[in-house]
Amino acid sequence: MAIERIDGLRARDLIEDLAALLGDAVDGGASIGFLPPLSREEGLAYWREVADQVAAGTRLLLVDHDAGNVLGSVQLELASKPNARHRAELQKLLVHRAARRQGRGWALIEAVEGEARRAGRTLIVLDTRDGDAAERLYQRAGYLVGGRIPSYALNADGSADGTVIYYHILQE
Repeated sequence: MAIERIDGLRARDLIEDLAALLGDAVDGGASIGFLPPLSREEGLAYWREVADQVAAGTRLLLVDHDAGNVLGSVQLELASKPNARHRAELQKLLVHRAARRQGRGWALIEAVEGEARRAGRTLIVLDTRDGDAAERLYQRAGYLVGGRIPSYALNADGSADGTVIYYHILQE
């Protein structure tokens, strides 16, 4: 397992693998802003946008890879408003279904929190589907519930799930 923070150029080099990772997550039922089936073009377009934001310095991207295979990723959107420069939003923590239950999600959270600290961020927020397995991971990592919103995100069948807002104050 090797987790590295990558720049915009490296993100573009890995765009096919990142799009495949996103597709695996969406096809596996993850509630991450997309509905299945995720087309290759939709995945590529998303990662091009992320690569641009990474290059602009408004987003950090960490990738977990092993033997040349992208097995996970996580993003940190850096708030830029003057009264918000102490916080960031953890987004799209992805671990390929074939690589789960190996500590990769935990390792990605630890790595992204380290990057947040280096960027001077002391508060991380995130949201996840209410009742999702990811909630256990976030809670184990010290994230606290800030609130719940019902009927927040649509599913492929037209039903809607609630979301839970979490926050974590980083310790020195």
